This record gives sequence, C-alpha cells and structure tokens, in this order.
Amino acid sequence: MRTTASDQPRESPARRRVLDTATTLFYAQGVHAVGVDRIIAEAGVAKATFYNHFPSKDELVHAYLDEQYRSQRHAAATLLAGSAEVPAHAVLLRLFDLMVEIGREPGFRGCPFINAAAEFPDASHPVRAAVLDHRTWFRTMLTDLLTAAGDTRPGATADILMLLRDGLAVGCYLDDADTMRRVVRDALGRVLDAPGDTA
Repeated sequence: MRTTASDQPRESPARRRVLDTATTLFYAQGVHAVGVDRIIAEAGVAKATFYNHFPSKDELVHAYLDEQYRSQRHAAATLLAGSAEVPAHAVLLRLFDLMVEIGREPGFRGCPFINAAAEFPDASHPVRAAVLDHRTWFRTMLTDLLTAAGDTRPGATADILMLLRDGLAVGCYLDDADTMRRVVRDALGRVLDAPGDTA
C-alpha cells in the first residue's frame, strides 16, 4: 500500500502548481467544466511548461486521480498501522468514521472517483481504468479486514460495504454528515453482525 519516491512522477514547483490548481478546480467544478487555459492562467505557468509536464488534459486528469488514490492509500495505511491490536470490525468502524469526517469538511462534494466516472462514460477510457484501480484496491482492503474478522463470505460482505461506501460519499454531500454517521454505524452493525459472520 506504500509508494516510494521512485513511484512518484518528477516533481517541480510548476508541476506542483498545475496539479494543485487542477485538483481544486476539477473537484469543485468538474473535469469537463475546466479548460486547460484556465488551469494554466490560475497556476501561473507558461503554456509550454504545462504541456511539458502534461502533454494532454487526459494525462492531467489521470495525475489528479492518481494523487487522490495515493492520498487515500496513505490515510488507510496510517489507520491500519495504528490499529494493529484492534479487532478488525473496530477497524472497519474507524475506516467509515474517517470517511464521515472527510464528508463533514467544507467544500466536500462527493467522491472524486465517482465524480470522474460520471464524466467519462466510456468504460475503456484511461480515466475509468484509474477509477477501477481505486475501487479494486478499496474492495480488496475491505475483503482483507473482513477475512481477519472471520466473516465467512468476505467478498460478498465487501460488496455490500462498497455500496455503503458509495452511498456515504453521496449522502455526506447531499445530506447532513452527522446523520450519515448514525446511519452508517447502524448499517455496519447490521451487516457485520448478520448471520453467517462468525466474528
């Protein structure tokens, strides 16, 4: 789950400004609503500098999603590292509590991966591949935690928790996040304590 320096793209102050600007704009307004010229202007870089780092807008979108992916993996790894002696079910509760906390932050507008997938309906597009990579990682993490908890059908339960995760992302954006916390905790209790779960 960790990435090393060799996994990271070559960084420079200009590249960082472009990516930070794109991240803010893509997340707040949508990928298709934000043009390259606006990103160049707001990042304060020359057009040639932009294209030196990102030969196309699609590559910038992919870099944006890759950074979101790495950020989430880091947050999850930190949570898991601090939960070595904690029962797996409690770790799952902490994980979903963390998602609620993110959903309570000002400017939250849902999951960046769900948002991006909605803008790229072609399942063969590289952006959709990045979304799939993220979802595969998250589902695998859930499955591993459920296996550790003794769930007899960890894959099936992970699929249910993926639906809960997606609903939480939308619910925190559209509804009250504190209400979502109560709903999610209730749902987790029902799913994790359901017959067939031996933990």
